[in-house]
Amino acid sequence: MPQLEHSHETSEIRRRLAADHKPSYLADSILGGIDGCVTTMAVVASVAGAGLPAAVAFVLGVASLVADAFSMAVSNYQAVKSGHDARDRVRRQEERHIEQEPDGERREIRVIFENKGFEGETLERIVDTITSDRRRWIDMMIQEEYGMPLHGPSPAMAGFATFSVFILVGAMPLIPFLIPALTGGGLFVSSAAVAAVALFGIGYVKGIVLDMPRWRAGLETLLMGGGAAIIAFLFGYFLEPLIANMRIG
Repeated sequence: MPQLEHSHETSEIRRRLAADHKPSYLADSILGGIDGCVTTMAVVASVAGAGLPAAVAFVLGVASLVADAFSMAVSNYQAVKSGHDARDRVRRQEERHIEQEPDGERREIRVIFENKGFEGETLERIVDTITSDRRRWIDMMIQEEYGMPLHGPSPAMAGFATFSVFILVGAMPLIPFLIPALTGGGLFVSSAAVAAVALFGIGYVKGIVLDMPRWRAGLETLLMGGGAAIIAFLFGYFLEPLIANMRIG
């Protein structure tokens, strides 16, 4: 038989269920990494398409990197915090409902478990057990009635994960601009190559963490990020005549 991910011994099951489930910031990191790399590469590609100097690409790339990283981090922080605020609001609401209408809230628990197939004495024991502990009662309503998780990631950590990985990966396409020997078209090609490696690497790591096919995950991420860079290049290329006229004016 193939090796399973964990044991199903009773003691191991109890230990696993009792352990604190640490929130994952993988999604925040992947989002930050992909967006950071695509954002920077889009700036570089659009500048290359418009035929502007490499120095312009570097300055715009750095400015866009820092500003977008901060914007993404704040947005992610607010999004995660909104989830916490919504859960807190529901908890306060359920506390008030149990205080003012306990029989109605018991009926809700009964209906929830009727829908799961329980009936008769078994159903009544379940209802009595859950409603005998107010915290457990409210937790059950949050999960079953509203479909909300009881715990979530830290807003500050989610924002930090997005910001730090955004900066780290987003800066990679700018590394070739710091090498004096690289000039002209070779500079932009090198930047694109570094960005491609970074995007593939993010997807590959995602594949490892989520136990997905590594190469497929890497190629999917590379193709999506590369598509954004190509679109940016084409915009710059077709807008180049307009930019040239603006220079002359």
